[in-house]
Amino acid sequence: MASKQPKDKITPLYAELNRYKLNGDYTNPRILSVASRLLKLDREDSIAFKCKIVCLIHQSEFAQAIKEIANNPNLASDLMFEKAYCQYRLNKIPDALKTLRTISDPDAKAKELLGQVLYRLEEYDECLDIYKDLIKNSSDDFEEERGTNISAVLAALQLWKSQEAEDLGLNEETYEMSFNKASLLAGKGLLKEALEELERAERLCKESLDEEDDEEMELGVIRVQKGYILQLMGKNDEALALYNQVVKARPGEVGLLAVASNNIVSLNKDQNVFDSKKKIKATQANGLENKLTKHQQNILNYNRCLFYLYTNQFDNCRKQLKKLEGKEAEDTLAVIEAALFSREKRPEKATDCLEEFISEGNASVYVNLSLAQLYLTQGNVRKACDTLKTLGDTQYAPGVVSTLVALYTNIDDVDSALEVLDAAVDWYKMQEGAQKELNTLLRESTDFKMAHGQSQAATALLEDLRNANPDDIKTLAQLISAYSKFDAKRAQDLAELLSLATPFRLSQELPPVEELAGNIDVDALETTPLSVTSRQLKRGVVTSPTEEAAAVEAEAPGVIKKKKKKRKPKLPKNYDPSATPDPERWLPMRERSTFRARKKYKKQGGVGKGTQGATTGASEMDASGPSSPKPGSNSSSTPASPAPPKQQGPRQQKPSQSGARKKQNKKKKKGGW
Repeated sequence: MASKQPKDKITPLYAELNRYKLNGDYTNPRILSVASRLLKLDREDSIAFKCKIVCLIHQSEFAQAIKEIANNPNLASDLMFEKAYCQYRLNKIPDALKTLRTISDPDAKAKELLGQVLYRLEEYDECLDIYKDLIKNSSDDFEEERGTNISAVLAALQLWKSQEAEDLGLNEETYEMSFNKASLLAGKGLLKEALEELERAERLCKESLDEEDDEEMELGVIRVQKGYILQLMGKNDEALALYNQVVKARPGEVGLLAVASNNIVSLNKDQNVFDSKKKIKATQANGLENKLTKHQQNILNYNRCLFYLYTNQFDNCRKQLKKLEGKEAEDTLAVIEAALFSREKRPEKATDCLEEFISEGNASVYVNLSLAQLYLTQGNVRKACDTLKTLGDTQYAPGVVSTLVALYTNIDDVDSALEVLDAAVDWYKMQEGAQKELNTLLRESTDFKMAHGQSQAATALLEDLRNANPDDIKTLAQLISAYSKFDAKRAQDLAELLSLATPFRLSQELPPVEELAGNIDVDALETTPLSVTSRQLKRGVVTSPTEEAAAVEAEAPGVIKKKKKKRKPKLPKNYDPSATPDPERWLPMRERSTFRARKKYKKQGGVGKGTQGATTGASEMDASGPSSPKPGSNSSSTPASPAPPKQQGPRQQKPSQSGARKKQNKKKKKGGW
């Protein structure tokens, strides 16, 4: 142990330290020098050591402060709060919690820090208890900050843990508390109220902040939250405008920029890929793991996976899938992996992937529905139906029941569709408070059975409907129709009951006749014929039967024209009904495939055609001219024909007089030959 130093050396140094403390000048480098000199004079001086650690914290030298505490364990026994705070600022949150747990009797500031650490670790239940204790047992100038913190914890419980938060009666006097209340309302699904509260928070923020940078930063947080609410409400254009406004302002907070960019990517989906590529980079900034909750980080990873999937970057997508964590992420992992296989044209691998995941017993409804969708895209309707039947109580949801009935009906399996409807009806009968859903299902099941000829089975359902609502005339009418198929007496009894009850009920339920009739002309309606031809409608000529009879009487008084009977078609005597008629029977003779032209249809010699001085081949080279014998004829038995006259050239041949006369009668064309 070092010997005591003279007071004339220590007292001035302590006086200087006290002066810095009174001025709050902890960032002055001189103060560290003074504390170090005191420790050189006395290595066991705990006051000087604590002063040095506090100065390092004020100068943001957190790592150096932790190192000094570790090197002097004998002086750091009462500096656990300072050590935990340095670990918290270095984002060593689990280490900070471990250090705070070593404090046997924590004071208010230690509890404040413990609440912050628990909030960062998402231990919201214990964090809420800490803040409740602080608000109850302390009264100082930090009550407003504690109210803001506890409202943030309540909002986080509702948003991330889906726990109904209790109402602590906090007054939303600041924009931070108003913002937290809006987040709480959004977690409860009260979107309209949440949007109104965010408008109030934005107004309070503009009134309370003076510095332009801080105001823009805080307003950016509020605007991104407003965009999120608008996106949930389906107002995507308004939400996108707010997100872009925040991104263009280039906020210094990487978490805020990442959330806004991620939401823009989610709105773009598989469109505007170039813009999404730029926004994806903002969601990969360093330090985001310390700014966002695990749920938010998983959503960012999930959207990056979808982006890589849409842009066919399959390797990057698989790498990103490994960053997903948690139960919800496991379901997402399986579905995206199956989508990758489908994108790669390997549907069998996609179904195997989901089937294996479901067999492990950890699959949610979302995964089972995805598997059913895959089966449908592959045409396996039976397997899709079997998958939907494994959803537990969810299979009785109206949407699932409707889908199963439609699928079974599509493959003509009416019996399976009826089984689905009957099972759903039985399930809803055992549920309390589901009478509305049961009545809807009973009516749909009745209509389905009536349409497929099962009137007797439908009557049991209609009786249940009638018992649930005895005054429903529609149900009674359907019941009469169903009984009329197999029990006429029962149908007659119900019809009499309906006839007694209908006049009074109809007078109450139906609108008055004047309202139904409107501006209908009864006289014109009575004179309108029962059937009108389309030609009469086009010409606008519509006559009544009495007018037609009067017209006939005017043409021939006393004579009633009889309608001409349509004669039966006459068939040829040799008509054979088994024979196929000739498909070319309506074509002209010359257009039929069997037509052979006679001599008179053949072209003549072609006098005057072709080049000058040329003769037709048929006149000189054809051996089958008029003088030649026909094939197959006996030339010896036929008398010899006279020799044909010598052929003349085209210039020597003279046209006939009729041809010359026609040529003279032709008018000469203008400017032509």
